[in-house]
Amino acid sequence: MSHRIGVYPGSFDPIHNGHIDLIERCLGLFDEVYIAVLNNEDKQALFSVEERVEMIEEVVEQYPGCKVMGFSGLTVDFVHQVGGNYLIRGLRAVSDFEFEFQLALMNRRLSPDIETVFLMPKDDLTYVSSRLIKEVCRFGGEPTGLMPDSIYSKLTSRLRSKESQ
Repeated sequence: MSHRIGVYPGSFDPIHNGHIDLIERCLGLFDEVYIAVLNNEDKQALFSVEERVEMIEEVVEQYPGCKVMGFSGLTVDFVHQVGGNYLIRGLRAVSDFEFEFQLALMNRRLSPDIETVFLMPKDDLTYVSSRLIKEVCRFGGEPTGLMPDSIYSKLTSRLRSKESQ
C-alpha cells in the first residue's frame, strides 16, 4: 500500500475541538496529515497565518505524523507541494454539503489524482465553528469545552485588545 498523505485545509481562526476531532481521526486514516492554514485575503482573520500555525502546532505537538503549514493559492497546488494524495474536508451539516460538493468537483477537475475525503465531526460538535465561537466570546459568553484552554485564552485576549483600539 502506498504512503497516504492527507491534507486538511482551513482558516482555523482559531482552531477548536471540531477541528481537533477531525485531525485525530485523520491520524488513524493517513500516514501523515498536513494541517494547511489558509491565508485567505477575502476574509478578515482575527489571527495572522503565523499565529494560527503556532497555535495549531501547540495543539498537535502530541501527534506524530502531523505537520502544520501556512499556504495561499489553490489547495490542490499545496497538496501536490507536500506530496499529498488526499484532501480532507469537514462536513458539519447539510448546509455545508452544496459548497463542499462543488469544491470537491472543481478540485477533481483541477487534479484528478487527489481524492477528497469528507469527515463529519462528533455529533456534539456539529454546530461548532470558529465564527460562532468568536461571536459568543465577543458578546461575553464563554464557550467552555469547545476549544483548548490555551486557545480560548489567546482568543479572549485578542478580542479584548481589539475592543480597546
